[in-house]
Amino acid sequence: MSTFHIWSIGCQMNTADSRRISESLEKYGLTAADSLGRADVAVLYSCVVRQGAEDRVHGHLQKLKAAKAQRPGMKVIVAGCVTNPVGWRKRYPFVDLIAEPGQDLSIRDRLLDLLDLGERYRFDPEAAVRLPGISEGVTIHQGCNRSCTYCIVPSTRGGERSRAPRVVVDEVHQLVARGAREVVLLSQIVERYGRDLRPRVLLSELLRQLNAVEGLARIRFLTSYPGDFGQDLVDAVAELPKVCEDINLPIQAGDDETLRRMKRGYVVDHYRQLIHRLRARMPEIGLQTDVIVGFPGETEAQFQNTLAMLEEFRFDVVHVAMYSPRPGTVAATELVDDIPREEKRRRLHDVEALQKRIATTINQRYLGRTVDVLVEGTAKGRWYGRTRTNKLVHFGDERPLAGQVVDARITSTEPWFLEGEVVAVHEARPAAPMRLPVLA
Repeated sequence: MSTFHIWSIGCQMNTADSRRISESLEKYGLTAADSLGRADVAVLYSCVVRQGAEDRVHGHLQKLKAAKAQRPGMKVIVAGCVTNPVGWRKRYPFVDLIAEPGQDLSIRDRLLDLLDLGERYRFDPEAAVRLPGISEGVTIHQGCNRSCTYCIVPSTRGGERSRAPRVVVDEVHQLVARGAREVVLLSQIVERYGRDLRPRVLLSELLRQLNAVEGLARIRFLTSYPGDFGQDLVDAVAELPKVCEDINLPIQAGDDETLRRMKRGYVVDHYRQLIHRLRARMPEIGLQTDVIVGFPGETEAQFQNTLAMLEEFRFDVVHVAMYSPRPGTVAATELVDDIPREEKRRRLHDVEALQKRIATTINQRYLGRTVDVLVEGTAKGRWYGRTRTNKLVHFGDERPLAGQVVDARITSTEPWFLEGEVVAVHEARPAAPMRLPVLA
């Protein structure tokens, strides 16, 4: 085995896990191939939250079947979320390894064993320099013990399990040594981190440990759950200088009856009180949420409650999706998908239109202000980066600014991003092996 290719779809946890597997393979001497079909080791990181994502995985597997028929020594691995491992094995007998639910944290070891890399390669750190990312995801907790009726994650990711704090801190140290300036802590419900460990650890305590990592500029975390977001976490975000004032807090619906059918475990007023606590400590905190429209039984009046909620809470970003039945979930089995697709689409567009108006107003307040931006890269010949509250900022500058924290004065605003110009550079980026992009 000499080359590998990892294809990933779905959540940032898949991206983070893919990065960790990539690092392991590089350490043992493998190099990246430019496509799945040309790789000696092809790894698919699957997502089954939506049918479209799973269909893409199946499409890639059909192509890999043909590739492996021509090159029998090729290894094919499926990781991430898999709805029915036994069924997948029967359908794709040529796949060498399918990670079953609950085995994600050991997939690297199982992959190394499958490839027999421990005996065939000697690790040479000087020969395996990986170009770092400015912002890297770090999986700290996987699985979910909740039972939201629309969600298939508990049956694909398994029960909750946390990584030990020392392991997380060590990974962050390694990422910073390679040039990362920001880490995003990832979990299905990030506030549940550490509750299964003995002794028990709170997310707020992990944040305090990571806040002490030298060279790390920023820390974010997602995804949050309203029922588990305690005052200790509110205080940690407000007090720790490296933790960004940026919270992803899905509500899913603005109607209590709809939330009950979703089995979310809270009511809108509980969510309202949490937002008040957050904004009391951090008035300009960036808030993102998720909304599902057209959930089974959602009346027009209940949908209007969701619009009223969005108008009241005024999120910076709203991720909206039309409900679609997912086989294996309670909603698909026990509830009737009674909202026509055309009506779901109309509701989705109503949410998008409302959010565009709200985001336009929020972003206009930034005009003329100076904000600090962590520069992540370039797009169309211009730099881009994000503020602490997760506002995307574009600007032009001829200096090599990747990984720098800069002051940018906002010169124009759009609903989804800001435009600006650099007025100062906060700090020099620590030396790290990376190629800086060339501006056009």
